Amino acid sequence: MKILIIEDEFEMLENMQNSLEKQNFVVELAQNYKEAVSKIGVYEYDCILLDISLPDGNGLQLLKNIKDKGITDNVIIVSAKNSIDDKVEGLDLGADDYLPKPFHMAELHARINAVLRRKNFKGSNVLEIANVSIFPDKHSVEINKEMVSLNRKEFAILLYLATNRGRLVSKSALAEHVWGDYIDQSDNFEFIYSQIKNLRKKLEEYQAEIEIRAVYGIGYKLQSL
Repeated sequence: MKILIIEDEFEMLENMQNSLEKQNFVVELAQNYKEAVSKIGVYEYDCILLDISLPDGNGLQLLKNIKDKGITDNVIIVSAKNSIDDKVEGLDLGADDYLPKPFHMAELHARINAVLRRKNFKGSNVLEIANVSIFPDKHSVEINKEMVSLNRKEFAILLYLATNRGRLVSKSALAEHVWGDYIDQSDNFEFIYSQIKNLRKKLEEYQAEIEIRAVYGIGYKLQSL
């Protein structure tokens, strides 16, 4: 899962980043309005953590622009402005939640997971496809009720393909979503091929009733057998 933190207070930004990365999220950062607009216009995120007070713009205006453009990324407002008016306006503009500062990181994790469950997993904490059960909160996978050992990238690839099951996911979209925006610096996808190969081997070993089908030159699609 990939998170964008839009926050100009460096210590807060760093604390959130470190905490979320320990939970196996891919985290990207924007410290001002202009940088946030640039990233949101190019990349997709599972959740955006948005501060209202930015040095070069207003977070609520950014939220309005996001929704006006039809961008469906989940948005949680994280702000020191704990006023009813700001909260109501933010939710009316389409924010999925509003978390006032200061807060405990455990609460932030819970809010993010709750938003992801509502939007991506229809309120459930498990994503089931055929005989495969994926538990996003626990970063674990079971096949026929048996736990499968996946590394962080294998799990992230499987979860991303599962949330887009039946749809063709391009190699570049998969790489950027699982590895982050620095992937732009890479000129090949060898790192994806090796992870996909290992993941396929494990799915076959545990007799998963799903497969990762490659579409030559384009990307991958997860489908039931």
